[in-house]
Amino acid sequence: MQKIVSRLVFVSMLMLFAVANASAGIEASLSADTYSAGDTIQITGTIEPGADLYLSIASKERFASKDTDGKTEVKKLAKEAKKYGYTVDTSIPTLYYMLTSNPEKFGAVIDKKFGGPSFFTQKGKRGLYSTTMFKLKKWSELDEETRNMLGSIKDEAEWRFYKYAHESSYGINTITKESTKVGKVTIFSRSVLGDYGASDNYWDKGTSIQLDKATGKFTASFKSFRHTPPDTEFEVFANGQPAGNFTLEPKGFWLTKGGRYMNPLWIIIGAILVGAYFSMIGAAGGMLMAAFQVMVVQTAGPIGINAANVLRPSNIALTLFSPLGSFYRFAVKERRVAWPVGLSFGAGIFIGSVWLGKYAIEYLPMKTYKEWLAILVVIMGFKTLQELTPKAMEKRKNIKAMVKKFNAAVAKAKSEGTAAEMGTIEPVASSLTNYRFKFWGEEFKINPLLFAILGLGIGVVSRSFGIGGGFLLVPAMTSLGALPMYVAVPIALVGTCFSSIGSFIGYLLNGYLPDMWLAISIIIGGFAGGMLGSRLQTLFSEIQLKWVLAITLFFLFFRFFKIEIWI
Repeated sequence: MQKIVSRLVFVSMLMLFAVANASAGIEASLSADTYSAGDTIQITGTIEPGADLYLSIASKERFASKDTDGKTEVKKLAKEAKKYGYTVDTSIPTLYYMLTSNPEKFGAVIDKKFGGPSFFTQKGKRGLYSTTMFKLKKWSELDEETRNMLGSIKDEAEWRFYKYAHESSYGINTITKESTKVGKVTIFSRSVLGDYGASDNYWDKGTSIQLDKATGKFTASFKSFRHTPPDTEFEVFANGQPAGNFTLEPKGFWLTKGGRYMNPLWIIIGAILVGAYFSMIGAAGGMLMAAFQVMVVQTAGPIGINAANVLRPSNIALTLFSPLGSFYRFAVKERRVAWPVGLSFGAGIFIGSVWLGKYAIEYLPMKTYKEWLAILVVIMGFKTLQELTPKAMEKRKNIKAMVKKFNAAVAKAKSEGTAAEMGTIEPVASSLTNYRFKFWGEEFKINPLLFAILGLGIGVVSRSFGIGGGFLLVPAMTSLGALPMYVAVPIALVGTCFSSIGSFIGYLLNGYLPDMWLAISIIIGGFAGGMLGSRLQTLFSEIQLKWVLAITLFFLFFRFFKIEIWI
């Protein structure tokens, strides 16, 4: 018995000596212990001669699906955990990178198709565009040596969760918040990185790995994520052994709920431009603000909250305050608001956004409906252009006469060096189903009840996508209601105010709020843009405004169908 014990002790000592000897052959040091977000991190050291280099860099902060407090995220992440083979208790580092001289150990470069409507892409099998991405292997495909190099990722469940968080759009937008893009389209999130000089892969840009296998000496560096949350601490492992720690300090003005560094002044400028455009044509304010947030601000939201649930409430600040900025001129000074129509429209939209919108978000696959919306939008675009033809203008004699009077007023103002005066609305008759008024001396009529019913559907769209719904309101009034743009736009802005209030209440009830500084910046810019846009509108003729509206509708068609690569 004593001999057996002695042998076991001897074997154990040999194993400990072997491990210690292997660890002793690994040395690594960081160029600093604190950096700013976006800085290049450099690591130098020595590993065993002949071995490949594996540097795992992981944030000390970890996230598990159970950590989210978002109402929709709780359900979605629990469902995804079950689908992808981990639990809601499984946690992973919020940011994790593997710098290696042998990326093939962890995955492979594959072709990636993207872009286009869902009926065409067939869940990624086809796409209008193609690129490549690094796809992680399954846990069962990783050999034991590779698993031992992962550092902060310890088991199969964590690897599955990590893979989900970096390769699914919902995981990227909810957990990692770092996206690797082609153009403005997210393909995946950085995970395994190799030397850019050797690979030329777009995701390796900013990464350098120099390894002398004969001596084991290495120098590796990579560019940290520009929008890493302030004071995030990281731990580094070199070939499975602890190699040091560093902290990324803030660099710029941090939007806490926005999850990005951004000077609020740029947000204000962007909101002024969008608000002015929105107030001119009464459409696409929410969509354009969303595009601005995606392309410029890159609003991401805090870890555990999907980016859309921060971006959408932020958009509402624009679609509410830009119309308010325009109302002094439209409603008070020029008296161009047909209030019976605007209020009936607004009531329908409010009910649709607060009540019906709640069920639409919960039960309907809005991605599919967005594509049907794209078809509707492009039809409206062609219809708007059709209204500009001489034949169509001849049928709408009141609009033709109004355009003629407006052009005459503009010509007179130019000759006198003064500003052209805009016509005002003069009510003729008002009832629930028949509202008639004169504008520039020409009579128009519209059914308020019909547009209240139409407002219900627009309210659902508004709540679902975090927009005002003006891109549906204005074409509906110019096509179905046969109203001129100068009247349709102020009515649409009344409607978007109601839809914005209703949508905001809906988000508030679900616990979603915009980033405070992001919202304040958009409110300031949107209000100023509304004031500017209401003035600029009088510089454009009816025909020019309709051209702008049609172009906007076609832009939205491309966006809804994911045909464009630049957004």
